[in-house]
Amino acid sequence: MAGDVFIGSDHAGFGLKKALVAFLAEKGYTVHDAGPHSYDKDDDYPDYASKTCRMLLKRNGRGILICGSGQGMVRAANKIRGIGAALCWNERSAEAARLHGDTNVLCMGSDFMSERLAFRIAETWLKTGFSGEARHVRRIKKIKGLEWRSG
Repeated sequence: MAGDVFIGSDHAGFGLKKALVAFLAEKGYTVHDAGPHSYDKDDDYPDYASKTCRMLLKRNGRGILICGSGQGMVRAANKIRGIGAALCWNERSAEAARLHGDTNVLCMGSDFMSERLAFRIAETWLKTGFSGEARHVRRIKKIKGLEWRSG
């Protein structure tokens, strides 16, 4: 079940992002790399979270964001209307994020996992569909209802 995947990172996630781009392409996914395209220690996660999420929203796709802890990326991504991002640390959390949460962005922390684990997490998340169960639909609707605009 290959498809389009949008991916971005900051400096801390750069190496893992490069490895994931190659892994996903090998698995048949069309990977859209939102950057960075070279290592820069001054890259900031909000910049690449925003760029990646805006790209995937235009194409109704799914995305993967990587920083050192994953915390910055998940916080930044969830500020963007239309994004449901989840920080995942193993296959079970990735499966739940899709099955129960219908997330469209996977966030991972490169400081806390091997490439091999990241590959398994990404593959699990990409292959898992949303259950559509009424209780999950209800809860997601309530989360979306929490969004508000200041000013």
